[in-house]
Amino acid sequence: MRPQYRMHQPHQRLNPKRFFRGTTSHRKRITWKRRGRYIYLRFIRLQGSPNAIARGLSVGAFAGMFPIFGFQILFGIFLAACVRGNKLTAAAATWISNPFTYLPLFAFNFQVGQWLLQAKRFEFNQLQKLNWQELLALGPGFIATWFTGCFVMGCLAAILGYGLGLWLVLRLRHKYAAQRQKT
Repeated sequence: MRPQYRMHQPHQRLNPKRFFRGTTSHRKRITWKRRGRYIYLRFIRLQGSPNAIARGLSVGAFAGMFPIFGFQILFGIFLAACVRGNKLTAAAATWISNPFTYLPLFAFNFQVGQWLLQAKRFEFNQLQKLNWQELLALGPGFIATWFTGCFVMGCLAAILGYGLGLWLVLRLRHKYAAQRQKT
């Protein structure tokens, strides 16, 4: 026997609050503390050895130092696959250069390249007014100077990323294991 459902007449109105009460989940407002806790737990539960996670962080930071917009994540994942690092960590670490840090980071990398190569001096204000086509028209010397600075700073970021990443993963996993033993 089929259950009988009460049909509403066209002239009767449904109360939307009452109707949706049981069908949708009421989400709590996500706070920064809660979001931070979620990221912390995701980091703790990353699969792989601490060395693999640190290698992923390292190559992701290296890839994030290059001005290859849109391809930094792919470059980081490719490098992580080459060094057997954690690909998720590599993809996340490429965000060392984000829309808020592009300009200062790449300007600093260019200054490092100028200092290392003793290249032609460009004023920062002059470069700030140029678009991509005009920057590329400055020639291979400009691009070589820029990428040299990016490579050197990327190597430094990779070394620091590996050391700090390994220390952080080991410390957090030890702390998490100690907390689980207490309960």
